[in-house]
Amino acid sequence: MTSRQRLVLVLLLGSQFMISVDFSILNVALPAIGRGLHMATVDLQWVTTAMMLPSAGFALLFGRLGDLLGRRRMLIVGMALLAAGSLVGGIAQEPAVLLAARVVQGLAAAAATPAALALLTASMPEGPLRDRALGLNGTVLGSGFVVGALCGGLLTDLLSWRWAFFVNIPVAAVILAAVPALVAESRGARVRLDLPGAATVTTGLLALVFGVTSAAQYGWGSPWTLVALGAAVVLLAAFWLIELRSAAPLAPVRVLARRTVKYGNLGGLVTFAMESGVCFLLTLYLQKVLGQNPMETGLTFCGLGGMCIVGGMVAPRLIGRFGNRAVLAGGLALQAVSTAALALTGSHGGTGALLVLLAASTAGGFGHVSAIVGYMVTATSGLPAAEQGLATGLASMTQQVGVTVGIPVLSAVATAAGAGASGLHTALLVDAAVVLAGSAAVAVGLGRGRRAPVSAA
Repeated sequence: MTSRQRLVLVLLLGSQFMISVDFSILNVALPAIGRGLHMATVDLQWVTTAMMLPSAGFALLFGRLGDLLGRRRMLIVGMALLAAGSLVGGIAQEPAVLLAARVVQGLAAAAATPAALALLTASMPEGPLRDRALGLNGTVLGSGFVVGALCGGLLTDLLSWRWAFFVNIPVAAVILAAVPALVAESRGARVRLDLPGAATVTTGLLALVFGVTSAAQYGWGSPWTLVALGAAVVLLAAFWLIELRSAAPLAPVRVLARRTVKYGNLGGLVTFAMESGVCFLLTLYLQKVLGQNPMETGLTFCGLGGMCIVGGMVAPRLIGRFGNRAVLAGGLALQAVSTAALALTGSHGGTGALLVLLAASTAGGFGHVSAIVGYMVTATSGLPAAEQGLATGLASMTQQVGVTVGIPVLSAVATAAGAGASGLHTALLVDAAVVLAGSAAVAVGLGRGRRAPVSAA
């Protein structure tokens, strides 16, 4: 890479890292937020959901808008929203203001994540250089979630939960100042925006995420959950039919049906959903079973975070040698085995249980980031520069939906399996089974080959 390419890469990865951190930085601070703003425990999940809803629902639309209006412009909009939302959240004195700030942060994620990824893929030729850049991107995505948990615990214990918001502002300001000078504008073909498609897919994804998250609070049989999930099925089916008939579709079916896009995003959905669930379950185990405080919980995740960095550096080389299919399926398989090993942790804690947890979570971090890099390379390969915004919008949507749905689904499994460590262990085994099934599906679906050919369908 040239010096300018390195600077551009640092800026783009910096924006991705901050968004990734934001998804988890408040998780360990939720009890402190509840005490500070007098929020009921049952309402605290909406601090997370308020960000996840718009980030998942608008990712595909904003990714396509980046193609039409300019990806650099969408990145700037996203960073400005992140700074504004972080400022309002940090000074919030009422729960409603805090939740509104999280919605703004969710919109920032939906705008900035696909834009930054599209700028990255469009600026690097497909092959080893792009694989290396996507490896670094996988590192920041995988480690950002862990670093968020660590920083959230440290900031909450040493300063205040409000600093989990304030820490975003100077970073966003630097990116806003540097991007116009260093990053060239990039856009796809000028076409008319598919408004019916945009409306149905956005509302459908919002309904899906709301339905799954509300299931954790009200149950899978509640009217709120059933109505939301039913609406999601109808709206997403309508979106597919609209795209089949649209002259200028938001997401052309020929792209959605590509093996690389289809199975790449399947792998991404599985790895993000199940690993976010693992982090959530481990947080419960560490605090409720082992009695750790937020800072100790964050520090326990350091091994996982460190291995995420190693995985991001090694995975591109593994792709060069074995192919993206092998790395994606293999990363998922390692994540599955490591998650199953976590079920060996004892019901009463102890040194042995903690050592098993550290070893298994560390190995799982390597598998998780390897799968992220494999899915990013797979899902964005073989597409022209004009459609990179669509490809990265789909990949970003997959990431956001995965992070959103994994936690409530595994929480429901843990609750149904019983209280305490037994419920957590059952949920971990279910998690491992889902990831292993995803690994098999990806390996079979992508077929043989070191890298899926450009004309694959």
